[in-house]
Amino acid sequence: MSNLTAVVLGDVALVVLVSWLFGGLARRFGQPTVIGQIVAGIALGPTVLGQLPGDLSNYLFPAGARPFLAMLSQVAIVLFMFVAGYEIDFRTFRAGRTAVNVAVTALLVPMGLGLAAVQLGGGLFSAVDPAHVGHHSFALYMAVAVSITALPVLAAIVRERGLAGTAAGTVALAAAGFMDVGAWLVLAAVLSDSGQPAPFSWMVALVLLVVFTGFLFGVARPVLRWWTDRPAGLMSNPVPPALVLALGSAWVTQSLGLHAVFGGFLAGLAMPRRGGAPNADVLEPMEQTSGALLPLFFVTTGLSVNIASLGSSDFVLLGVLVLIAILGKSLPAYAVTRLRGMEPRQAALVAAMVNTRGLTELIALDVGRSAGLIGQELYAVLVLMALITTFMTGPLLQLIGEGKDSGRPQARPGQRDSHSTTAHSVPAVGVAGEEAGDKS
Repeated sequence: MSNLTAVVLGDVALVVLVSWLFGGLARRFGQPTVIGQIVAGIALGPTVLGQLPGDLSNYLFPAGARPFLAMLSQVAIVLFMFVAGYEIDFRTFRAGRTAVNVAVTALLVPMGLGLAAVQLGGGLFSAVDPAHVGHHSFALYMAVAVSITALPVLAAIVRERGLAGTAAGTVALAAAGFMDVGAWLVLAAVLSDSGQPAPFSWMVALVLLVVFTGFLFGVARPVLRWWTDRPAGLMSNPVPPALVLALGSAWVTQSLGLHAVFGGFLAGLAMPRRGGAPNADVLEPMEQTSGALLPLFFVTTGLSVNIASLGSSDFVLLGVLVLIAILGKSLPAYAVTRLRGMEPRQAALVAAMVNTRGLTELIALDVGRSAGLIGQELYAVLVLMALITTFMTGPLLQLIGEGKDSGRPQARPGQRDSHSTTAHSVPAVGVAGEEAGDKS
């Protein structure tokens, strides 16, 4: 046991080091840090390290250590989903019709294309994943897989590219918040009817999930608001209650036969905010903790992906899925924003940004794989699709001209330009920018 402990500790140190280096390289090339971390995870797996003499991937990450790394990675993504839910600003749900229309079309169109692809191109999917294509939940899962937009990664891109406070940036962020909620709700329904062994039937699980959601918002949220609003005292630190809420909620949804990430996301939505915005005393520690552990999730993903083993049929399907994912997101977003009066460049920026998938997509893929909805080969194809669609966001924004005519509101005399803000929170740019989008 002591030797296994040493192996796990060494693996954690190696993963953090390699992810840090790859993340820094990604930033130097104008990509989000998460892109470098995903590539690092794949490089440490059979795709790269496993191809070297001695199968270094299996040597460094032996079978006995992988369950412990996977468990730590699950804690990381639960906390990440808590942050993702906590950053969603409920005010954007009434901020303007542009974001709502973009969200509806950019979610439903790719879902429809995904369903059509499975129905019309079943042979193509069967060649890659014959064991799962026939299940009635497979088509709906594929619809979700091609329709996700990664709000946290998109928020980072908006900040890093100087688009915070612009009409394009805030419409894209608000729409991504809508789509996150919608996609996870659909995925929860798919998972509850996946046909896998579960403690409850799908109908009972959904009813219990509704009851638990009511408890979170009707009981836990008011109690937490009262607790965090108390005068400062010995137990005034809001982080432990937030951790209890996130991990306890994850335990409930996992016990219901759903995935733990749903609990983390619900906990983030239910966590009380200050003035409608996330409390930095909660957000920053939770984000830092999940960020420190997330490289372990990328490695567990990379250990399950062997791109070198993919054949011609896999790459044909990859091309189809990438095409569906890009066109299904970008064209509706561009059309809606143009109809709502946005200038062509602003509309193109929104269309490019909502195509970002990133880590949120990888989590959804991990949920599908662990639930038995997709096989290992299709999982690898979808991971590549997520990488391609996220990687292309930065170059597309640069090609469009992100800093030119981006719809940034003009600051009044004595007023700080919103571009100079360093606030992490998505809601900080939500309402004003959406109003600008509606007026444009």
